Amino acid sequence: MFQKKYRSIAMITMQNTMAYRFNYFISLISSLIFILAMFYLWKSIYAGRTELAGFTWDQMKAYLFITFLTNSLVSWYSETGISRKILDGSVAMDLLKPLNFQKARLAETLGSSIVEGLIGAIFVTIFVILFAGVLVPDNAFTIVLFAISLVISLVLKFSIVYIFSLLCFWTTSAVGIAWSRAAITNLFSGALIPLTFFPDWLKALASILPFQGIVYIPASIYLGKIQGVEAVQMLCLQLFWVFVLWIVGKIMWNWAVRQVTIHGG
Repeated sequence: MFQKKYRSIAMITMQNTMAYRFNYFISLISSLIFILAMFYLWKSIYAGRTELAGFTWDQMKAYLFITFLTNSLVSWYSETGISRKILDGSVAMDLLKPLNFQKARLAETLGSSIVEGLIGAIFVTIFVILFAGVLVPDNAFTIVLFAISLVISLVLKFSIVYIFSLLCFWTTSAVGIAWSRAAITNLFSGALIPLTFFPDWLKALASILPFQGIVYIPASIYLGKIQGVEAVQMLCLQLFWVFVLWIVGKIMWNWAVRQVTIHGG
Protein backbone atom coordinates (compact mmCIF):
# COMPACT_ATOMS: atom_id res chain seq x y z
CA MET A 1 0.00 0.00 0.00
CA PHE A 2 1.08 3.56 -0.68
CA GLN A 3 2.35 5.61 2.22
CA LYS A 4 0.18 8.50 3.39
CA LYS A 5 2.24 11.10 1.49
CA TYR A 6 1.61 9.33 -1.82
CA ARG A 7 -2.08 8.93 -1.06
CA SER A 8 -2.15 12.69 -0.43
CA ILE A 9 -0.59 13.30 -3.83
CA ALA A 10 -3.23 11.08 -5.44
CA MET A 11 -6.03 13.01 -3.71
CA ILE A 12 -4.59 16.40 -4.72
CA THR A 13 -4.23 15.24 -8.34
CA MET A 14 -7.82 14.00 -8.29
CA GLN A 15 -8.99 17.41 -7.14
CA ASN A 16 -6.86 19.17 -9.77
CA THR A 17 -8.27 16.93 -12.49
CA MET A 18 -11.78 17.95 -11.50
CA ALA A 19 -10.81 21.62 -11.16
CA TYR A 20 -8.99 21.77 -14.51
CA ARG A 21 -11.25 19.31 -16.31
CA PHE A 22 -11.21 21.30 -19.57
CA ASN A 23 -7.70 19.98 -20.34
CA TYR A 24 -8.86 16.43 -19.75
CA PHE A 25 -12.01 16.83 -21.83
CA ILE A 26 -9.94 18.00 -24.79
CA SER A 27 -7.96 14.77 -24.53
CA LEU A 28 -11.15 12.75 -24.03
CA ILE A 29 -12.80 14.24 -27.11
CA SER A 30 -9.74 13.29 -29.18
CA SER A 31 -10.00 9.70 -27.93
CA LEU A 32 -13.74 9.74 -28.59
CA ILE A 33 -13.28 10.88 -32.19
CA PHE A 34 -10.63 8.20 -32.70
CA ILE A 35 -12.77 5.38 -31.35
CA LEU A 36 -15.84 6.49 -33.32
CA ALA A 37 -13.75 6.55 -36.49
CA MET A 38 -12.51 3.04 -35.70
CA PHE A 39 -16.10 1.94 -34.98
CA TYR A 40 -17.41 2.96 -38.38
CA LEU A 41 -14.30 1.66 -40.13
CA TRP A 42 -14.78 -1.78 -38.61
CA LYS A 43 -18.53 -1.61 -39.29
CA SER A 44 -17.73 -1.20 -42.99
CA ILE A 45 -15.21 -4.04 -42.85
CA TYR A 46 -17.79 -6.35 -41.27
CA ALA A 47 -20.48 -5.47 -43.83
CA GLY A 48 -21.77 -8.78 -45.20
CA ARG A 49 -19.58 -10.80 -42.83
CA THR A 50 -20.48 -12.54 -39.58
CA GLU A 51 -16.94 -13.18 -38.29
CA LEU A 52 -13.34 -12.13 -38.90
CA ALA A 53 -10.28 -13.74 -37.28
CA GLY A 54 -12.52 -15.26 -34.61
CA PHE A 55 -14.29 -11.99 -33.79
CA THR A 56 -17.98 -11.47 -34.40
CA TRP A 57 -19.21 -7.91 -34.98
CA ASP A 58 -20.73 -7.79 -31.48
CA GLN A 59 -17.40 -8.87 -30.01
CA MET A 60 -15.54 -6.28 -32.06
CA LYS A 61 -17.85 -3.53 -30.78
CA ALA A 62 -17.10 -4.57 -27.21
CA TYR A 63 -13.38 -4.70 -28.03
CA LEU A 64 -13.45 -1.13 -29.36
CA PHE A 65 -15.23 0.20 -26.28
CA ILE A 66 -12.72 -1.56 -24.00
CA THR A 67 -9.95 0.07 -26.05
CA PHE A 68 -11.54 3.46 -25.41
CA LEU A 69 -11.83 2.74 -21.68
CA THR A 70 -8.21 1.61 -21.29
CA ASN A 71 -6.96 4.64 -23.22
CA SER A 72 -9.08 7.03 -21.15
CA LEU A 73 -7.54 5.76 -17.90
CA VAL A 74 -4.28 7.54 -18.73
CA SER A 75 -5.13 10.56 -20.85
CA TRP A 76 -2.69 12.38 -23.13
CA TYR A 77 -2.75 15.37 -20.76
CA SER A 78 -1.91 13.19 -17.77
CA GLU A 79 0.93 11.34 -19.44
CA THR A 80 2.68 14.50 -20.65
CA GLY A 81 2.95 15.76 -17.06
CA ILE A 82 6.22 13.93 -16.46
CA SER A 83 7.89 15.24 -19.61
CA ARG A 84 6.74 18.78 -18.79
CA LYS A 85 8.42 18.57 -15.39
CA ILE A 86 11.69 17.52 -17.01
CA LEU A 87 11.68 20.04 -19.84
CA ASP A 88 10.71 23.10 -17.78
CA GLY A 89 13.17 22.22 -15.02
CA SER A 90 10.57 21.88 -12.28
CA VAL A 91 11.81 18.33 -11.74
CA ALA A 92 14.66 19.98 -9.79
CA MET A 93 12.18 20.78 -7.03
CA ASP A 94 11.17 17.12 -6.86
CA LEU A 95 14.78 16.21 -6.20
CA LEU A 96 14.64 18.32 -3.04
CA LYS A 97 11.50 16.63 -1.69
CA PRO A 98 11.58 13.51 0.51
CA LEU A 99 9.63 11.63 -2.15
CA ASN A 100 10.40 8.86 -4.58
CA PHE A 101 9.90 10.51 -8.00
CA GLN A 102 8.58 7.34 -9.65
CA LYS A 103 6.09 6.56 -6.87
CA ALA A 104 4.93 10.18 -6.77
CA ARG A 105 4.21 10.15 -10.52
CA LEU A 106 2.34 6.86 -10.15
CA ALA A 107 0.28 8.38 -7.33
CA GLU A 108 -0.58 11.32 -9.60
CA THR A 109 -1.57 8.93 -12.40
CA LEU A 110 -3.77 6.87 -10.09
CA GLY A 111 -5.42 10.01 -8.72
CA SER A 112 -6.28 11.41 -12.14
CA SER A 113 -7.26 7.99 -13.46
CA ILE A 114 -10.00 7.63 -10.85
CA VAL A 115 -11.74 10.69 -12.30
CA GLU A 116 -10.82 9.96 -15.90
CA GLY A 117 -11.80 6.30 -15.59
CA LEU A 118 -15.21 7.15 -14.13
CA ILE A 119 -15.91 9.60 -16.95
CA GLY A 120 -14.70 7.05 -19.49
CA ALA A 121 -16.94 4.40 -17.93
CA ILE A 122 -19.92 6.73 -18.22
CA PHE A 123 -19.21 7.21 -21.93
CA VAL A 124 -18.84 3.45 -22.42
CA THR A 125 -22.20 2.91 -20.70
CA ILE A 126 -23.80 5.45 -23.04
CA PHE A 127 -22.22 3.66 -26.02
CA VAL A 128 -23.54 0.30 -24.83
CA ILE A 129 -27.05 1.77 -24.63
CA LEU A 130 -26.86 3.52 -28.02
CA PHE A 131 -25.14 0.73 -29.93
CA ALA A 132 -27.23 -2.35 -29.23
CA GLY A 133 -25.56 -5.73 -29.31
CA VAL A 134 -22.44 -4.95 -27.27
CA LEU A 135 -21.57 -8.07 -25.32
CA VAL A 136 -21.56 -8.00 -21.53
CA PRO A 137 -20.05 -10.95 -19.59
CA ASP A 138 -22.65 -13.06 -17.82
CA ASN A 139 -20.02 -14.62 -15.55
CA ALA A 140 -19.14 -12.75 -12.35
CA PHE A 141 -15.69 -14.39 -12.22
CA THR A 142 -14.92 -13.07 -15.71
CA ILE A 143 -15.90 -9.56 -14.63
CA VAL A 144 -13.60 -9.79 -11.57
CA LEU A 145 -10.67 -11.01 -13.68
CA PHE A 146 -11.31 -8.24 -16.20
CA ALA A 147 -11.37 -5.60 -13.45
CA ILE A 148 -8.07 -6.87 -12.05
CA SER A 149 -6.52 -6.95 -15.51
CA LEU A 150 -7.75 -3.40 -16.17
CA VAL A 151 -6.07 -2.08 -13.01
CA ILE A 152 -2.82 -3.84 -13.89
CA SER A 153 -3.01 -2.44 -17.43
CA LEU A 154 -3.20 1.05 -15.95
CA VAL A 155 0.03 0.56 -13.98
CA LEU A 156 1.62 -1.12 -16.99
CA LYS A 157 0.78 1.79 -19.27
CA PHE A 158 2.09 4.22 -16.65
CA SER A 159 5.38 2.30 -16.52
CA ILE A 160 5.77 2.52 -20.29
CA VAL A 161 4.83 6.21 -20.36
CA TYR A 162 7.25 6.89 -17.49
CA ILE A 163 10.18 5.25 -19.29
CA PHE A 164 9.50 7.14 -22.54
CA SER A 165 9.04 10.41 -20.63
CA LEU A 166 12.46 10.04 -19.00
CA LEU A 167 13.98 10.21 -22.47
CA CYS A 168 13.18 13.93 -22.31
CA PHE A 169 16.30 14.29 -20.18
CA TRP A 170 18.21 13.92 -23.46
CA THR A 171 15.93 15.99 -25.72
CA THR A 172 14.51 19.50 -25.92
CA SER A 173 11.01 18.44 -27.01
CA ALA A 174 8.55 15.82 -25.82
CA VAL A 175 6.34 15.79 -28.91
CA GLY A 176 8.34 13.29 -30.96
CA ILE A 177 8.80 10.98 -28.00
CA ALA A 178 5.11 11.12 -27.07
CA TRP A 179 3.93 10.41 -30.60
CA SER A 180 6.44 7.58 -31.02
CA ARG A 181 5.30 6.06 -27.74
CA ALA A 182 1.64 6.35 -28.76
CA ALA A 183 2.27 4.78 -32.18
CA ILE A 184 4.21 1.82 -30.78
CA THR A 185 1.76 1.28 -27.93
CA ASN A 186 -1.36 1.50 -30.11
CA LEU A 187 0.05 -1.02 -32.57
CA PHE A 188 1.43 -3.65 -30.22
CA SER A 189 -1.25 -3.30 -27.52
CA GLY A 190 -3.98 -4.18 -30.00
CA ALA A 191 -5.62 -0.76 -29.74
CA LEU A 192 -5.61 -0.31 -33.52
CA ILE A 193 -6.35 -3.91 -34.44
CA PRO A 194 -6.65 -7.09 -32.31
CA LEU A 195 -3.45 -9.10 -32.30
CA THR A 196 -5.23 -12.12 -33.83
CA PHE A 197 -5.42 -10.15 -37.10
CA PHE A 198 -1.61 -9.84 -37.22
CA PRO A 199 0.52 -12.05 -39.49
CA ASP A 200 2.21 -14.84 -37.57
CA TRP A 201 5.62 -13.16 -37.37
CA LEU A 202 4.17 -9.88 -36.06
CA LYS A 203 1.88 -11.70 -33.64
CA ALA A 204 4.90 -13.60 -32.28
CA LEU A 205 6.76 -10.32 -31.79
CA ALA A 206 3.79 -8.71 -30.03
CA SER A 207 3.46 -11.72 -27.71
CA ILE A 208 6.95 -11.18 -26.25
CA LEU A 209 6.47 -7.44 -25.72
CA PRO A 210 4.70 -5.86 -22.72
CA PHE A 211 2.22 -3.78 -24.74
CA GLN A 212 -0.43 -6.51 -25.16
CA GLY A 213 -1.15 -6.19 -21.44
CA ILE A 214 -2.63 -2.72 -21.96
CA VAL A 215 -5.55 -3.56 -24.26
CA TYR A 216 -5.48 -7.04 -25.76
CA ILE A 217 -5.26 -9.09 -22.56
CA PRO A 218 -8.03 -7.19 -20.67
CA ALA A 219 -10.25 -7.28 -23.77
CA SER A 220 -9.63 -10.99 -24.35
CA ILE A 221 -10.55 -11.75 -20.74
CA TYR A 222 -13.70 -9.61 -21.03
CA LEU A 223 -14.77 -11.41 -24.21
CA GLY A 224 -14.10 -14.84 -22.73
CA LYS A 225 -11.38 -15.65 -25.26
CA ILE A 226 -9.03 -16.19 -22.34
CA GLN A 227 -10.53 -18.12 -19.45
CA GLY A 228 -9.66 -20.01 -16.29
CA VAL A 229 -6.02 -20.93 -15.75
CA GLU A 230 -4.94 -19.18 -18.95
CA ALA A 231 -6.56 -15.93 -17.76
CA VAL A 232 -4.68 -16.15 -14.45
CA GLN A 233 -1.45 -16.80 -16.37
CA MET A 234 -2.07 -13.67 -18.45
CA LEU A 235 -2.60 -11.64 -15.27
CA CYS A 236 0.74 -12.96 -14.00
CA LEU A 237 2.33 -11.96 -17.32
CA GLN A 238 0.97 -8.43 -16.88
CA LEU A 239 2.37 -8.29 -13.36
CA PHE A 240 5.72 -9.60 -14.57
CA TRP A 241 6.02 -6.76 -17.08
CA VAL A 242 4.95 -4.20 -14.47
CA PHE A 243 7.80 -5.42 -12.24
CA VAL A 244 10.37 -5.44 -15.07
CA LEU A 245 9.42 -2.01 -16.39
CA TRP A 246 9.33 -0.54 -12.89
CA ILE A 247 12.94 -1.66 -12.36
CA VAL A 248 13.94 -0.31 -15.79
CA GLY A 249 12.34 3.05 -14.94
CA LYS A 250 14.12 3.12 -11.60
CA ILE A 251 17.50 2.46 -13.23
CA MET A 252 16.90 5.11 -15.91
CA TRP A 253 15.94 7.73 -13.31
CA ASN A 254 18.98 7.04 -11.12
CA TRP A 255 21.28 7.28 -14.14
CA ALA A 256 19.61 10.38 -15.59
CA VAL A 257 19.78 12.53 -12.47
CA ARG A 258 23.50 11.81 -12.15
CA GLN A 259 24.47 12.31 -15.78
CA VAL A 260 22.22 14.95 -17.32
CA THR A 261 21.91 18.71 -16.87
CA ILE A 262 18.19 19.47 -16.63
CA HIS A 263 16.83 21.58 -19.49
CA GLY A 264 15.61 24.92 -18.23
CA GLY A 265 16.75 24.33 -14.68
